[in-house]
Amino acid sequence: MNPSGDKMATTQNPALPSAQNARRRKAGSRGKPAAVVRFGSASMPVYRCESAGRVRFAISYHRDGRRMRQYFGDLAAAKKEAQLVAQRIQSGMQQLTDLKPHDRENYLAARARLGETGVPLVVAAEDYAQCRKLLGNTPLRVAVEDFLRRTNGVKLGVKASQVASELIGSKEQDGMSARYLSQLRSILGLFSRDFGGPIMDVTPEEIDGWLRSGNLAPVTRNNRLTILLVLFGFAKQRNYLPASEPTAPERLSKVKARNDNVAVFTPAEMAKLLHAAPPHLVPILAIGAFAGIRMAELNRLDWSAVGLERGHIELRAGQAKTASRRIIPISENLRAWLEPLPRKGKVVRTAMLHREVTGLARALKMDWPPNVLRHSFISYRVAKVKSADQVALEAGNSPAIIFKHYRELATEGQADQWFGILPKEGQRENRITYDRQTRTVTLPKG
Repeated sequence: MNPSGDKMATTQNPALPSAQNARRRKAGSRGKPAAVVRFGSASMPVYRCESAGRVRFAISYHRDGRRMRQYFGDLAAAKKEAQLVAQRIQSGMQQLTDLKPHDRENYLAARARLGETGVPLVVAAEDYAQCRKLLGNTPLRVAVEDFLRRTNGVKLGVKASQVASELIGSKEQDGMSARYLSQLRSILGLFSRDFGGPIMDVTPEEIDGWLRSGNLAPVTRNNRLTILLVLFGFAKQRNYLPASEPTAPERLSKVKARNDNVAVFTPAEMAKLLHAAPPHLVPILAIGAFAGIRMAELNRLDWSAVGLERGHIELRAGQAKTASRRIIPISENLRAWLEPLPRKGKVVRTAMLHREVTGLARALKMDWPPNVLRHSFISYRVAKVKSADQVALEAGNSPAIIFKHYRELATEGQADQWFGILPKEGQRENRITYDRQTRTVTLPKG
């Protein structure tokens, strides 16, 4: 008896009466097998039988407690089947004796073809079944050939975190600003944490869900999408993604943030803020309010570009967001604010000063809407010069944007008040206390 349940059996059956056994021996070959087929320690006898003048060959074995018999018209066929049964008995794979001959041949052929790959037949069948479900009516080979065509030369399996690390290292070598590198590390760190697999496996739907999580503001979502566009474009350059296909973030659209209610300071609010500011915060406030330079552009600005004697600020292409040179006129009140200041090196010594500015606004019980200084400048400048084209050149925007969002937000009289804000007496003596940990400003008493 084999542990799997199969055992070799003769034509004798002790359970039958002796007379029946005698008749069987007479019809057969008196118990002597015509052949014995062996496989390892298992052997399978083949018996010659005669019935109604016909010669047949039989094999007999037990499976699951039941006696099984198979008959064949010639000895060769019987021996072939006996060989397979003996092999199953030896290997303990009794269930395969259930297979019909053509099923068994298919099984053996499939196993032989998979032999070189080392993939078990059941694993290959599962993979194929899953692929068929995903592909529908598309032939598997067509899908594989298309994949190989698209990914020819592409390095597969590169993780998103590795690409992010390489991108940051590349930007460091390119000498990008500390603020930009900080933004890269922050956003790509979050992305790498949430997407640990290969960058090629990231889908547009997954990115869209990630951007929508956390109830992020539209501007924040757009900033993150912009960084991802840089990341996936870099992956294309490194051959981590197919060059002929749009990347996952390229298939998404940025959020159209509503700008119907552009927030601006009133002339009185701006005067209150400036008249409380210490000298080191004046450049951020005055240039932002009276020249409209973006905060990121202001961080890259050097005092050598602020020509009080020339009457304009020159923003070079490498400093401007739009990568095009801009000339911004210096108003008379901006000149009055800047002349008393030391003007060497960077205009903004450290980007941390922006937090101090917003802390000052909170200490004065004032809100600080996004881009409020730039919005204020454009609104009052349009009211003063009556030309969207001129303000677009100075602010680095398109005339259409200026006309759509900033027209008629202020009157000419308000514009005169705005560009008439001047330093107060004793302005340079202003002092405040700033707590970096709590980001709070304490004003002097009295």
